Amino acid sequence: MKATIISDRKKHYPVLLNELISIITPQYGGTFIDCTFGQGGYTKKILNFSNTKVIALDRDSDSSKKAEEIQNKFQNRFLFKNIKFSQLNNLKLKNENIKGVIFDLGYSYTQIKNPKKGLSFDSVGELNMRMGINNFSAKEAINTLDEIELEKIFKYFGEEKEGKRIAHNIVEDRKKREITTEELVRIIESSKRKKNFKKHSATKVFQALRIFVNKEISELIYGLINAAKVVKKNGVIVVVTFHSLEDKIVKYFFKSLSENKSVSRYMPKGKEEVNLFKLINKKPIIPSDKEINENPPSRSAKLRYVIKKEDFYDFETDILDKFNYLIEIENYSKKI
Repeated sequence: MKATIISDRKKHYPVLLNELISIITPQYGGTFIDCTFGQGGYTKKILNFSNTKVIALDRDSDSSKKAEEIQNKFQNRFLFKNIKFSQLNNLKLKNENIKGVIFDLGYSYTQIKNPKKGLSFDSVGELNMRMGINNFSAKEAINTLDEIELEKIFKYFGEEKEGKRIAHNIVEDRKKREITTEELVRIIESSKRKKNFKKHSATKVFQALRIFVNKEISELIYGLINAAKVVKKNGVIVVVTFHSLEDKIVKYFFKSLSENKSVSRYMPKGKEEVNLFKLINKKPIIPSDKEINENPPSRSAKLRYVIKKEDFYDFETDILDKFNYLIEIENYSKKI
């Protein structure tokens, strides 16, 4: 995954950067985990403050090129790992003062326009959508899964109201030919009864396939759980989302841990029921009109954050049960 959205003018824009910096307060030092390094927008800003260190993660191996540039400049204050952020609890962090864990769930201009990744409906040729460390591609999903499975992916991951009709036409069409990117766009456009002239007809289906191929639901859930484990007391978890499904998961997780929840049996007696995190703002922080004008893709961004109130590692959460219906859809991948 990546760390920011980039506008059509091809300039790098870390979304809600000023707001994020004011929340994580790197001027007081500490170690920060940038879970979606991408082009390094957040990381570079944090490292401009002395006494800071950044551990950056990204599943996209292309990010390693930018990471090398930052490594050369900041030496011992920067570490890059080409892993999925759901694995952040596997990092050796025992002696690290983790003051903040940052997730920016957007995709960069360079990723969207990379023809090899095939994330865009403007791409040509074979369907891909793999962001790195994947087991299958969108091509395999589209040409393997049955009609009901495809419909559920489009409905729940893309909020596509005409998912049933689109799924049916895909299954019928693939009897004649293998589905390519151009063919998928044609099927979607011909399946749509209502046209939305503000948004491309294929937007929601492509979003759904990207989420499915990269298992973004379970990736986000386990990323949040492990971030809650590794961040230190008074540390912050910050998440920037770009669509309602991501925001729904983050909102629920933060709200539930800011209410009375049971911590593990390793907590001292009398502290079994505590508020693990402090939720400062119930409503998300959104970009200013000025930022949206400078960087139009930022208009859908929502930033939520919580502050850790207790020192703990193990804790109880029902987030996996809450969103199990989505994880079950992800598990259609076992058929591929």
